[in-house]
Amino acid sequence: MSKRFWLVIGLAALVVMLAVAGCGQQQAANQKVIKIGLIAPLTGDVKTFGESTKNAVELALEQAGYKAGDYTIQLIEQDDANDPTQATNVATKLITQDGVKAIIGSVTSKTTIPISEVAQANKVVEITSTATNPKVTVDNGQRKDYVFRACFIDPFQGKVAAKFALDQLHAKTASVIYDKGNDYTVGLAQYFMDTFKAGGGQILTEDTYTVNDTDFSAILAKVAKAKPDILYLPDYYQKVSLIGQQARDAGIKAIFMGGDGWDSSDLNYAVMAGGYFTNHYSPEDTRPEVQKWVQDYKAKYGSTPDALATLAYDATNLLLNAIKTANSDDPTAIRDALAATKDFPAVSGKITFDQDGNPIKPAVILKVTYDPQTKQGGTQFVASVAP
Repeated sequence: MSKRFWLVIGLAALVVMLAVAGCGQQQAANQKVIKIGLIAPLTGDVKTFGESTKNAVELALEQAGYKAGDYTIQLIEQDDANDPTQATNVATKLITQDGVKAIIGSVTSKTTIPISEVAQANKVVEITSTATNPKVTVDNGQRKDYVFRACFIDPFQGKVAAKFALDQLHAKTASVIYDKGNDYTVGLAQYFMDTFKAGGGQILTEDTYTVNDTDFSAILAKVAKAKPDILYLPDYYQKVSLIGQQARDAGIKAIFMGGDGWDSSDLNYAVMAGGYFTNHYSPEDTRPEVQKWVQDYKAKYGSTPDALATLAYDATNLLLNAIKTANSDDPTAIRDALAATKDFPAVSGKITFDQDGNPIKPAVILKVTYDPQTKQGGTQFVASVAP
């Protein structure tokens, strides 16, 4: 065949290729994409919280096919290292540079409160999975209407713990130790003490520390002398494990109690065994939603999901449902869809948002367990407490 023939064939093929490429570009241009930010402590003192959160968010998006209504989800992840300044910086970057329309995160109250201020000022939706301080969604009585959460709040958690101590453990006295610079620990401590005293209990000692403190001997000497029934430690797993060890070394026999910050595989189960903490869910719950979630998470990551993962999964699905309902990338439309959510079938319980963007749902009480022979620790479901 002639060279001219092959030239014609080549030109025809090139035309076809260009046409196909043009169609592909046109389809890509017509694709609706919404950017969502994830902020979590992927490094720092509570990095296991961040790892669980990241895992759950990615699994929820994977199960949804990275779709919500007509929109394809593009996830942009940022590390706040559990530092408020870094949290503010990455939130600002996500909104002003990356153009996200919604943010999932963060994990702790001390980082989520400043993030909420950035989100509200820019009218970008934020839903936190586990930041329990009331200031996340309400500032001096003013509702931050673009901000929501998947977890219950500290007043409810503190009250549940105090009532359980009084009614089920028959405690009459308690000592409380907390980080004075952390909104989460301050809030839990105050709500626990108020409810415990209102129920007839007595707070024997109340002491504070700072985030970098490691020697609690002076505080614990006072607790040892007071001999309370309960030692309430409303902090995160690494700090309560340290305080718990020093408390037992000081001869303190009190029952340890705390909040959802205890929920980590890095908790010192041997030291904290016999203690109780309030939490958002139990993997022992027989509800189908819970058992499917546990099965899916185990299949993906090889471990049982903690409450941090569970609430991140719920938060992601709540946001996806709102985007699907609004079928829009307009943050105001997404906000309105979130606010109107009723009886959403989340793993941690059916969720309806109240006027402050907080979910109305139950809490659970878990007991820390430890087998000295196998050196394996865990938790045992004790009770579920409705609002």
